Amino acid sequence: MNLSSLLGRSLGTSDVTQIDHWRLAFGASWAHSSPALVLFAGLATAAATAWFYFRLQNVTRPSLRLLLVSLRTLSLFLLILILADPILEITFVRYPPPVLWVGLDGSDSMAIADELPAEERQELDRVTGRTSQGDSQTSLPTRADDVRAFLTTNQAAWLTELSQRFQIQLFALSTERGVESLLSQTDDQATATPPFPAAIARWSTTGQVTALGESLEDLSRRQAGEQLAGVVLFSDFDQNSGPEPIASAQRLGVPIFTVGVGPESAVDVSVDLLAPPTMKQAETSTLSVTVRQRELDQTQVVVRVWAEPLGMTDAVPIPVGEQTVLLTAATQTVEFSFTPEVTGRYVFVAEVAPVPGESVTQNNTSRRDVRIIDDFLRLLYVEYEPTWEWRFIKEVFHRDKLVGTRGFRTFLRSADPIVRESNELFVSNLTLPRHEFFSADVIFLGDLPASALSTRFGEMTKEFVDQFGGGLVVLAGPRFGPGQLAETPLADMLPVIVDPNARLRDRRPFAIQLTPLADQYDFMHLGATDATSPQPWSNLNKMPWYQPVQRVDPRATVLAEHPVDVCADGQTKQPLIAIRPYGRGEVVYVAFNELWRLRRLHGEEYYRQFWGQLIHRLGLSHALGDQKRFVVRTDRRQYRSGDDVLITVEAYDEDFNPLNDAMIPDHQLQAEWQTPVVNDDGERTSRFAIRQLRPGVFESRLTVSQDGEYRLRVTDPITQVPSEIAIQVSDLSIERRNPVRNVGLQSELAQATGGRSYELTTLSNFLTDFQPPRPRETSLEIVSLWDTWLTFVVVIALMMTEWFLRKMVHLP
Repeated sequence: MNLSSLLGRSLGTSDVTQIDHWRLAFGASWAHSSPALVLFAGLATAAATAWFYFRLQNVTRPSLRLLLVSLRTLSLFLLILILADPILEITFVRYPPPVLWVGLDGSDSMAIADELPAEERQELDRVTGRTSQGDSQTSLPTRADDVRAFLTTNQAAWLTELSQRFQIQLFALSTERGVESLLSQTDDQATATPPFPAAIARWSTTGQVTALGESLEDLSRRQAGEQLAGVVLFSDFDQNSGPEPIASAQRLGVPIFTVGVGPESAVDVSVDLLAPPTMKQAETSTLSVTVRQRELDQTQVVVRVWAEPLGMTDAVPIPVGEQTVLLTAATQTVEFSFTPEVTGRYVFVAEVAPVPGESVTQNNTSRRDVRIIDDFLRLLYVEYEPTWEWRFIKEVFHRDKLVGTRGFRTFLRSADPIVRESNELFVSNLTLPRHEFFSADVIFLGDLPASALSTRFGEMTKEFVDQFGGGLVVLAGPRFGPGQLAETPLADMLPVIVDPNARLRDRRPFAIQLTPLADQYDFMHLGATDATSPQPWSNLNKMPWYQPVQRVDPRATVLAEHPVDVCADGQTKQPLIAIRPYGRGEVVYVAFNELWRLRRLHGEEYYRQFWGQLIHRLGLSHALGDQKRFVVRTDRRQYRSGDDVLITVEAYDEDFNPLNDAMIPDHQLQAEWQTPVVNDDGERTSRFAIRQLRPGVFESRLTVSQDGEYRLRVTDPITQVPSEIAIQVSDLSIERRNPVRNVGLQSELAQATGGRSYELTTLSNFLTDFQPPRPRETSLEIVSLWDTWLTFVVVIALMMTEWFLRKMVHLP
């Protein structure tokens, strides 16, 4: 310990290595900026005092006069120094330990107990300090158990050694509450026994998703003011939620050292069921089951598919099919045909039996909710005159089994009124009765002048989308354009802000450009692949024109844009296809009515695929037709034990107006709740009230505590017909669907940030691999050189001495 360190400790600053520099200064602002003022003030004081005693005071003895001048000058100068506040500024240099963050994955996959080969298990037992129990072992340790044992071996020896070189901060990532600090405010790493075992004991693995990107973003926001040297991340790296983690990791600006937990390969078979969300009664649909396997080549498995009716008392599962599959590839697809006979809600289940050696069996089953209907989608196409788009859309949906000739209706402003009255294809006017208007499922709005759109039509369309979850598709045309909607109630619903003064742009042909967000919407996936591909969209060829808008609504998602033209802000590309949520429904905007060009070369294939998938999205997200009048729903279909179930009932009368006091005088609906187990009274069914939240909407919450099927039954006060739905409560977790570690992401994270990849068995090398220099810090310490009270005492003593001497020579 040198003199600089001793001086730093005496002033309350630890880890001082050296004194960079020091200087005398004054604390008062007037003297700090101009120290010469103190000297000038002293000289002026001396001059004034000398003039006073030599000119105005009759002191005969020169020595006495000089003593009096000195005493007064000294006392006044001391007062000036009190006002100037002399100080000593010392700049210390210190090299504190850098900060090292240790992140522990808190997701549910860390609770998987892996069946490892004997050699791997023995090596893990060695580094974790766990005594192998051999055949007597009743349960395998989980991934979190291995990490916890490693970090707490010999009182957290690895962490304790790190704490001598770093300031350690422990975090749990991907927990139910995001990123959590495991070290409490009372924990002190500087103590003889660091608090790491207690901190690790606070770590739990209950997170339902692994969101590494989101966790790293959260950590980067905590980085301000930290001398962060690196991050050590313990995880299986099974990223399944949130933003991509590589970019988030690079924004931290420090190396990330990844510690992989879990096997790199494992025996596993899993299934994924692909089923249409809606099937039509008595019409055959195809269900596809994708079988994935690891290390099971040439193994035979049996794939079974069945349907479980929801909301039906004593219902028996309906077998769909069973096939024996010889596993010869990593992924294989098996198809089943099914013709539903009874309408209702069903859960279709695909299952493959577990095979020996599987550590994760939750992915052996896949479920999909399917609604079987004997109904049809109702589309209303509003247009000024027949266009190519209108003709081809009509033909597509006349042949669609979920729409058909009964489901497609149109209003043409230019059509003969007699034809609109007599032809069942047409509706006579836009001011339809409420019960007829709200029975529609999707509305197409084509190229019309503002004069053709009444205020009542606009307000009912807003209500249709906002409250009843209907879909609206706006197709801009070349004759009038979307600017006609600027002064109508529809303007607030659009994904774009229209410009009433904008004019059609047809200066040069262009090819539409898909945005990266288009991949998130199934109706933008054209062709046989599951992702957006420019090839089918190139069928549009060069578009001759489009309708520009002022800007994009901030709540909208642009799916296709102009390659060159921009909006009024000079930066945002002109949107060509955009979608936005509006209340419970969605609104789609297309900047031209020439998507029929998708028929070029391939006929209706891509055209039918686009409109079919779009209508399914907009029309099947809610109850069909007049069933929208009374809807019982829950916020989810699948729950885990302990979850809250949000029950919502939307109840309207025959004209889709909220139920009035005469219909529900107590402003509540009566419901029945059936549980999978009997209650204290020996009953499975209990009754409760669902209270009105606002006109037309009723809500209640219930907690589910047991696994199994729960059923909710609510009676429609208008028709007295009960509406019943069912929910499933089970220990389902996306975290349990992948048994292996994502080695690729683990390596990529480390390489992208300049770190390294480790396993628990090699992590001891980290102590020698990572030796960053200590950060240099400077701190300014200010030491007061003047004791104000002592100076006052000296000044008073000097003034008393001067007074005494003056009295001795009889000076006034």
